[in-house]
Amino acid sequence: MSEFETIPDPFSSKVRRGEVLDAECPSRDVLKHMTSRWGVLVLVVLIGGTHRFSELRRKIAGVSEKMLSQTLQGLEGDGLVHRLSYPVVPPCVEYTLTPLGQEAASKVEAMVDWIEQKLPEIMQFRRDNADTANQ
Repeated sequence: MSEFETIPDPFSSKVRRGEVLDAECPSRDVLKHMTSRWGVLVLVVLIGGTHRFSELRRKIAGVSEKMLSQTLQGLEGDGLVHRLSYPVVPPCVEYTLTPLGQEAASKVEAMVDWIEQKLPEIMQFRRDNADTANQ
C-alpha cells in the first residue's frame, strides 16, 4: 500500500452520517432509548398494537413502573411512541407505535429474533467458557 492510499473506513456511511461515534451526537440518546433493555422490549410488545400502561407492565416481566414510565417517555420524546391519555378516572393511557416507531421496532425485532434463534449457541459458548474457567 502506498503512502497515499487510505485504509477503508470500517464504519458504513450510514453510521458516519449520524456521527454516532461522537460523544455529543444526539443520535446517542435515540440509540440509548431504542436499545436499552426496556426500550427494546417495549418496541417489540407495541409491534402487536396499542397497549395500556398496565398491559405493558404485565407483558414485560421485571420492569418497574418507574423504568417503564421513563422508557416510554424517552421513546415518545423521540417520536417513536404515541401516548393517548383519556380524561377518565381512574386514568387510562394507551401507547402505540408511530410510523417512525413501526420502522424502528421492525429493526429491533430482527435483532431480538436473531438472539432468540442463536440462544442455544450462545448458551453453549457460555457453558464452555465457564468450564474452561473452572479448570
